[in-house]
Parts: sequence; C-alpha cells; structure tokens
Amino acid sequence: MSIVVNKLIPEFEAVATSGVKVSNTSHLGHVLVLYFYPKDNTPGCTTEAMQFRDRYEDFVKAGVTVFGVSRDNMKSHESFKESLGLPFELIADTEEKLCHMFGVVKNKIMYGKKVKGIERSSFLIGADGVLVAEWRGLKVPGHVDDILKAVSAMKKSRAVKPGNNNLPPSSLEAAQAA
Repeated sequence: MSIVVNKLIPEFEAVATSGVKVSNTSHLGHVLVLYFYPKDNTPGCTTEAMQFRDRYEDFVKAGVTVFGVSRDNMKSHESFKESLGLPFELIADTEEKLCHMFGVVKNKIMYGKKVKGIERSSFLIGADGVLVAEWRGLKVPGHVDDILKAVSAMKKSRAVKPGNNNLPPSSLEAAQAA
C-alpha cells in the first residue's frame, strides 16, 4: 500500500536507534517528519543530517518529532548518530518496507550502471496520522527550512482548541503555500 497526501498513512512498524519502536500509531498526537536518505556517512546524507541536527530545537519548539530513515543497519545508524551528535533517532529499514511504502526506492544510474537506490525525500505527517506534505527528489540546501515553514503554515491553518494538543485534520494547501 502506498501513501497519499491528505490520507492516513498505512500501518507500519519499525525500530529506530536507542530501541525506539515506531509505528503509524506510536506518535499520534505528535507531528512527525520522516526523512529518507540514501546512506550513512556519505557527503550529502551527512550534510542533511547535520542540517536537521542544527535546526532540531526549532522542530522541538514546533512540537515535531524527526526520524531519519535509510536502508543501513542499526550498527551503522548508531555510529552515524554518535559521530554527528544527532539528537533524533534513525530508523533502520534494512528490508526496505518503509522505503517501498513511501515510494522512495528508485532505479538510478551510478558510474554507468543501473542500481536500486533511495530518492532523497521527506514527509510531513500531522498529529492525526494524515500525510500533510511530501518533498521528493529534493536537494539538501534549504530543505530543512522548507519543512519548518510547512510546519508553521500547517499549525497556523489549524484551529487548536484550548486543552487539546491534537491538531485537526491536515491541510495540504496551507503546507504547500509556505
């Protein structure tokens, strides 16, 4: 089953660094960013992880939980997380279940050969479990800022009732207007 903007994300279960269990329901009530990247310890992926790290407090203030996702194993993720001082968890999708669900596995040409790889992509999921926005085939510079702008626009477009931390249904138009 694939994902569709303005629809609930399908059921899934995964394990992240620090033994954190992640599923489609584990973080209801919290806005999520899942960012998919090709490989730990590569130049572009390192830069992207550091940009999420450097803006992490902005995500926390906005009430957003960030997870990085790649096909690397847990040992690689733990080392990558430690070496960069990442304050968020990384999901080891070694069987590519999440990658296929989110449609980020693509055929690429590398050094003249066809290879299967991850298309750098990010997904903003509302506190209600609905996919609000997606960024596919993105470039690293400025991307984290784009996500934070979309989060801000999403929150402004939703009326939050006093005493209710859950946000009402998603609005793609507001997130894309950012």
